[in-house]
Amino acid sequence: MTVKILTDSTSYIDETTKADLDIRTVSLNVEFPDNTFKETNINNEMFYKMMKEKGIPKSSQPSIGDLYDEMEDVVKQGHSLVGIFLSSDMSGTYATAHMTKDMILEKYPDAKIEIMDSRSNCMQLGFAAIEAARAAKENKTLEEVKKVVENNISRSRFLFIPDNLEYLEKGGRIGKANAIIGNLFKIIPILTVEDGVTTVFKKVRKKKKAILAMVEKMLKDIETYGVGEIVVHHINCYHEAEDVVNKIKESVEVDIKIQDIGPVIGLHVGPGAIGIAYYTKEDMR
Repeated sequence: MTVKILTDSTSYIDETTKADLDIRTVSLNVEFPDNTFKETNINNEMFYKMMKEKGIPKSSQPSIGDLYDEMEDVVKQGHSLVGIFLSSDMSGTYATAHMTKDMILEKYPDAKIEIMDSRSNCMQLGFAAIEAARAAKENKTLEEVKKVVENNISRSRFLFIPDNLEYLEKGGRIGKANAIIGNLFKIIPILTVEDGVTTVFKKVRKKKKAILAMVEKMLKDIETYGVGEIVVHHINCYHEAEDVVNKIKESVEVDIKIQDIGPVIGLHVGPGAIGIAYYTKEDMR
């Protein structure tokens, strides 16, 4: 029997890759006052239209039922499971996955399940799940797959830029005064995820300069540590993402996918956000 991989929807892995590598996914949810949706069941165009009409929704973790069903389907076939989820400092998904594992073990005491905290989200999480699935396809053991995940996390980074500060302010991530001043002077923060939480990597005036600074940071990492894989993330700004890909390819010859960010993460930064998730060949940390 083999190792199977389970992750959550905030990994934003494209459907083809998930199918090719047999990566299972449980969806987080967005909750408006009168409706709750799995984020996998609502596209960004509809989501941001609803958000303008109804205000900022809450996000919530997958249900124990969804997690249980996915885990049980794996272990009752005799497979082992590695579950890799978004940062435990951002969501209760990781903790709930542990609770679900304990429930599974009550019914299937011989089940082999590892639950892992990616300490991030988006394709920084996604790359960890992808590398794990590749290792599983090579018939690596559960412990070997776990080490692949840990190794990838230490070699990955996620940098992203909001189009403006409106959604960070609405979500309470920055104060109203800071948002007004920032928008007035076109100050754009380059954000990253370190130690499981979102932090400011750098502040730059104007989005175009922020994008260049973000690309320069990635290129510096690649020059120092080698290039693994790169994904350019965006929210409703595909052509801008294409420009970033072309800019990167001026310096690095590598295939680069473009992948949108869904509602659960997107509600904090809003449309027009753009980012780069990547990992290197050598350890960055």
